[in-house]
Amino acid sequence: MEKLERTIAEPIGEVDLRRPKMELSKIGGKIQTGLETFFIKKGYLFLIIGFLLGRALILSQLTPFTLPFFAAMYLVRKDKAPLALIGLIGGASTLSFTHGVTTFLTSFFFLFVFRISKKWVTNELKVMPIYVAATLLISSIIQSYILTGHVAMYDFMMAGVEASLGFILCLIFLQSLPLLFFNRRRQSLKTEEIVCLIIMLASVMTGTIGWTVYDLSVEHVMSRYLVLVFSFVAGATVGSTVGVVTGLIFSLANISSFFHMSLLAFSGLLGGLLKEGKKIGVAFGLLIATLLMGMYGDNQSNLLIGLYETGVAIFLFLLTPQSFTSKLAKHIPGTAEYAAEQQQYMRKMRDVTAHRVSQFSNVFQALSQSFAMQHQAPVVENDETDRELDYFLSNVTEKTCQTCFKKDHCWARNFDTTYDYMKNIMHDLDEKDGQISSRLEREWEKHCTRSKKTTEVIQQELTFYKANQRLKKQVQESRKLVADQLLGVSAVMGDFAKEIQRERENHHKQEEQILEAIQEFGVEVEQVEIYSLEQGDVDIEMTIPYCNGHGECEKLIAPMLSDILGETILVKSEECASYANDYCHVTFRSAKAYVIDTAVAHAAKDGGLVSGDSYSTIELGSGKYAIAISDGMGNGERAHIESKETLELLQKILQSGIEEQVAIKSVNSVLSLRTTDEIFSTLDLAMIDLQNADAKFLKIGSTPSFIKRGSQVMKVQASNLPIGMIEEFDVDVVSKQLKAEDLLIMMSDGVFEGPKHVENFDLWMKRKITELKTNDPQEVADLIMEEVIRSRAGRIDDDMTVMVAKVKHNIPKWSSIPFHKQAN
Repeated sequence: MEKLERTIAEPIGEVDLRRPKMELSKIGGKIQTGLETFFIKKGYLFLIIGFLLGRALILSQLTPFTLPFFAAMYLVRKDKAPLALIGLIGGASTLSFTHGVTTFLTSFFFLFVFRISKKWVTNELKVMPIYVAATLLISSIIQSYILTGHVAMYDFMMAGVEASLGFILCLIFLQSLPLLFFNRRRQSLKTEEIVCLIIMLASVMTGTIGWTVYDLSVEHVMSRYLVLVFSFVAGATVGSTVGVVTGLIFSLANISSFFHMSLLAFSGLLGGLLKEGKKIGVAFGLLIATLLMGMYGDNQSNLLIGLYETGVAIFLFLLTPQSFTSKLAKHIPGTAEYAAEQQQYMRKMRDVTAHRVSQFSNVFQALSQSFAMQHQAPVVENDETDRELDYFLSNVTEKTCQTCFKKDHCWARNFDTTYDYMKNIMHDLDEKDGQISSRLEREWEKHCTRSKKTTEVIQQELTFYKANQRLKKQVQESRKLVADQLLGVSAVMGDFAKEIQRERENHHKQEEQILEAIQEFGVEVEQVEIYSLEQGDVDIEMTIPYCNGHGECEKLIAPMLSDILGETILVKSEECASYANDYCHVTFRSAKAYVIDTAVAHAAKDGGLVSGDSYSTIELGSGKYAIAISDGMGNGERAHIESKETLELLQKILQSGIEEQVAIKSVNSVLSLRTTDEIFSTLDLAMIDLQNADAKFLKIGSTPSFIKRGSQVMKVQASNLPIGMIEEFDVDVVSKQLKAEDLLIMMSDGVFEGPKHVENFDLWMKRKITELKTNDPQEVADLIMEEVIRSRAGRIDDDMTVMVAKVKHNIPKWSSIPFHKQAN
């Protein structure tokens, strides 16, 4: 009994409520796939289209649709052309037996002429409309002659009209038929293609003229349904166009349908305007148009029938699945679905590009690790050193001991002793400038009968051995430098990949708010485009009418933006209009927290024109400001070229985004491997962050720098050899926190070591800087230069350069204008 109760109490299983929904979606997908296979892949859709086009008439007696459709099908889908021909003959036979026979004979005559002349045709697409027009013209004249026994001028005119229509319709069908294969076509539709598709659909619907169901006209229902679909998908412009084109085709087929064109055009316009109301809004537009246009008629029964036809069209429209309208909208430019499809495509391309860049970053990182592995195996390096020593002694014994009569005695019986003696001799010669200790020399003479010759050979081989060791060391250091450079490039490319994958936010709401806020102050703004609203990285572009040079962007708009966004905004660039009716384009960016004012004073040796010193200020895109001085070895043109090239290389590498230390090592590598001449350059680099005034100093063989803060003077010094002197070195980085109103004073050795009869240059320079009564950068630079030259009695014995940078808070010229929106 307990077992039975437990069995009843236990749940048998879970009920999946989502299963029926999934099964319904699968059933719907199977039905859609089956319909596509039946109508498109098997071609029965073209049988139906051919049947309706075979029934279509123009001016109540012309049938210009049959041959153009068959010719287009023969060229586009040759395998489905027989089905289309059967449909055309069947549709024409419903009009009369004569029409059916004429359609068959005309198509046969066209195929006969086209197949015979095909060998001379190079471009079938261009000549196909001409063949169609010629065939229709000839067949119409022959048909008139057979039926009446003569050909009148009216018959010639009607034959020309039918041939002209056939020529145009052939072009339209050739362009619109491929649009039916949505699975093969993914690009957007052009305006001409949309019009051609509408003409073809309207032409097909003319085959339903005369069909009624319960006194409701089928062509009226289908045409209104077509207008509803395109108004809902593409808006008022395309909707009204579809209405006009469809009504025009119907009016050509039946003159009584001319009034119907106005209804379709008006309903397409209203439906497109009410598109925001979804399907109900578009349907309401058609209903209003039917009521308004029906009121112009005198017969109330026609209004009632028109309302019934509109109701049926709305019912069919409401039954149209969302997947069909969305699929159609993806191919029409200007729709939200098309924009989403394009955005998805761009996102995919962006992701692919970012992935490729990330792969390149990984490749450079792997290469960097491969080069760096050479420095992570000290045991292997020791084994390599012992092996090189063995090769060295082998070369020595080959030239000395190979022909000696005591060879076996030394190397067979006393191998370790002989080996140790030669090894000690090599070390003594290396460490004692070619001399060996007297004790080792006596012992070696007792052991070896060719002691002097062996010593000389060891001395000679030692020279080659040391050169080989230097070369190997240089290669190893170059490998490490390349590893650092590759790692730096990998980091830059990795950051670039992340930047590519960043989504740009849409700021439509913020753009409207800013536009409204500025216009409330009476400032006219045409357009606002926001690219970034990140704190410290605001990027806004505006289009304003001609300002006549009054500077309202800097005086009004930027201060208002500063108050709205809560940070200082400045005018980055401005393109003023050239005439009164034009527009100005302005870019606003975030202001940095600090700005740097720089000044320089320099002089060449003996008052010459060319100085060996070079200087540069570099504003990097990452919000950093670089100040650099390079002093080439010596004076004159050669030293100037060396220092200038150093700064140019440094600037290009820093602007690429590579870290400062790696950039300096790269410059050092290039300059050290570039030439065998001993031409070196010093580098004094200061990198200042404009957001927090944090400064990094990298001094390569340069003199100290000084920071003047009020009456306090601080020295910044680092010890590194000049660039290009050695292949590998560690860059010593000194960090200092600067403050507003600080003076940074950098100088070359010609200034620092320039004062005559001074023992302590540091104290002398600190004292002169402390005694300065001005904070103007240019005056400070000029006064320091003047003091140094005056101490040498007006002589300039070396190139001299002084750079002074003043750190200041970035205060805009115009204060922010407060904006307070009035509450309703």
